[in-house]
Amino acid sequence: MSGPRDEHAEAAADIAAVEQANTAFYEAMERGDLDELSGLWLPGEDLTVSCVHPGWPVLRGRGEVLRSYALIMANTEYIQFFLTDVSVSMTGGTALVTCTENILSGGPAEDGNALGPLVGQLVVATNVFRRTPDGWKLWSHHGSPVLTESDDDENENGNGEGAS
Repeated sequence: MSGPRDEHAEAAADIAAVEQANTAFYEAMERGDLDELSGLWLPGEDLTVSCVHPGWPVLRGRGEVLRSYALIMANTEYIQFFLTDVSVSMTGGTALVTCTENILSGGPAEDGNALGPLVGQLVVATNVFRRTPDGWKLWSHHGSPVLTESDDDENENGNGEGAS
């Protein structure tokens, strides 16, 4: 029979493994490594994986999800994720990671520049992982943009000095 110390050590090891799987997901995106990214998702067409990119409809099935990442990688010259507010919750063989993706990205270069204009974006994300014999694999990713109020919004709501 295992004691509380063993259970705590196992839980800590699982949390560390989930954190590593989550980090590997973002690092594969940064490198544009579709093969590595593909290996991080649950295998098999019989398992329904899902993904929601900010502003996109729900994508279901491994093929559809991986095609979306191929499309994003093909149209993004540069992307970097700075993760904040990372939290891991676990129950049985399922882990839930929530975080804020502070994203810096750039598209294809324009007019001979080395890189297109850089754009910053905040996205809150939920990544669901399942334990497999090959480690923790992504089951679902959901990203939602963080909307911020601008000065124009404040003026329209009566919180500013008046409409412009």
